Amino acid sequence: MKYDLKDCTFLIPVRLDSIDRLVNLRAILIFLEQHFETNIHILEADRYNTKLIQGIISSNVKYSFIKDYDPIFHRTMYINKMVRDSHTSIVSVWDTDVIIPPHQVVKSIDLLRNNKNDFVTPYMKKFLDVPKIIGELFFKSKDWQLLEKHKNKMKLLYRPNPVGGAFFAQKKEYIESGLENTNFYGWGIEDGERVNRWIKLGYRFSQVEGPLFHLTHSRGSNSVFHSVDQRKRKTNEFNRICSLTKEELEKEIANW
Repeated sequence: MKYDLKDCTFLIPVRLDSIDRLVNLRAILIFLEQHFETNIHILEADRYNTKLIQGIISSNVKYSFIKDYDPIFHRTMYINKMVRDSHTSIVSVWDTDVIIPPHQVVKSIDLLRNNKNDFVTPYMKKFLDVPKIIGELFFKSKDWQLLEKHKNKMKLLYRPNPVGGAFFAQKKEYIESGLENTNFYGWGIEDGERVNRWIKLGYRFSQVEGPLFHLTHSRGSNSVFHSVDQRKRKTNEFNRICSLTKEELEKEIANW
């Protein structure tokens, strides 16, 4: 059975920094198309197009490529472009390495459809890192319930209350809230800033009970803080945004 999510677009920005990333991307695309009638848009930005992604996607997946010589993937900037280019009332920003139980996805969508929330994170607290050996079993079986069965063997990441990996949003409210803060350049910290900003601005945000499964991968420069200086800048930006009043934050966003 496929759930009807035609009013949602899954947005997946990607930079292929390892073969793991490509394998994981293929796994999540199979998962999404296996369980949902929906829209999927992949945007790849890199120095040149290897056409590796085009080789693993179905005809139902929209694919865009942007030539980008920057060694650091400016993910927040590309997410903003993808949201503005989307044509559905609900959008989901989805990492290349995450699987979330289908019923949690559907519950998240229903909260938005029924106008109970503006933003939803489709899991709560349990950001579980899937070891390679379990990941390989999942790749073969294509059954997310295998991940559920082995969840006690997985390590918790980003404790105590992670909010990254995936979220759903009303497109209109997402744009009004400022979309992504493009001062966050490269990997890290933007997820917490985004949620804190939504809450301060008075948007309705909730999390759905249940786990997120993160398919483990090697970590290149776009999966870690790429310099001590950039880590400091991101931390300072997070603290600066969090220190603003609602009125100051609205003025700030108006200039983004």
